[in-house]
Amino acid sequence: MAPNATARANHERLFPGHVSTLAVTDPELIEAFDNLAFDEVLRASRLDERTRLLAQLAAMVALGAVSEFHVMLGAALTVGVTPVEVKEVVYQAVPYVGMARVFDSLHAANEVLAARGIALPLPGQAATTPETRLEAGRRVQERVVGEDAVAAMYASAPADELHVQRLLSANCFGDHVARGGLDLKTRELLTVSMLAALGGCEPELRGHLAANLRVGNDRARLVDLLTQLLPFIGYPRTLNALRVVDEVTGEPR
Repeated sequence: MAPNATARANHERLFPGHVSTLAVTDPELIEAFDNLAFDEVLRASRLDERTRLLAQLAAMVALGAVSEFHVMLGAALTVGVTPVEVKEVVYQAVPYVGMARVFDSLHAANEVLAARGIALPLPGQAATTPETRLEAGRRVQERVVGEDAVAAMYASAPADELHVQRLLSANCFGDHVARGGLDLKTRELLTVSMLAALGGCEPELRGHLAANLRVGNDRARLVDLLTQLLPFIGYPRTLNALRVVDEVTGEPR
């Protein structure tokens, strides 16, 4: 019993010459999973391979799935994802899922890169300084969610919570989203990947789905993205995220 020919070919491209130990101990499960992850969800996909792998890595960081992140990171590097892009996926996760969850994935990324002879630290990608991060971060935030929306968040925040809005602008957007290494469209896709994987973040997911539309990722791309995450995050979280996509973009009739 083995995955079908298409799944095997796609798996071999990502993991040349590798035979999973689970294919030996759990062949029925691996047949079903590989057919889904490396054939069925890819059939109608227009998401390029590198973006798909970046999004899947982002979801794995959000899930705290360090072993799978380690394995898929090797695949991503094999097909041309750059070390800088890898690190930016991990850094992007910090403001959205927290350093406690990112910590082990960051160490895993460093181990994989070092094992491939890649010198660390990588070239810096910071785009702000301590002096400019608040103002610059707010400008990026306004590009993503809209100037009026950002102004409304500041205006409606209770006085004892206003500092959180400043942290959001300076830290989330200034320290992280403004960085180089990935464009804004990709960063917003990664944010959706993380929030969908986390689950229970539907209000934030709704806001970032709208932000994706603002920066140029349409409904078809968002549905495609979530389809590629399905084998790794499961049906409940995927269906919940798709329901929010329908709310934000309007369900086709």
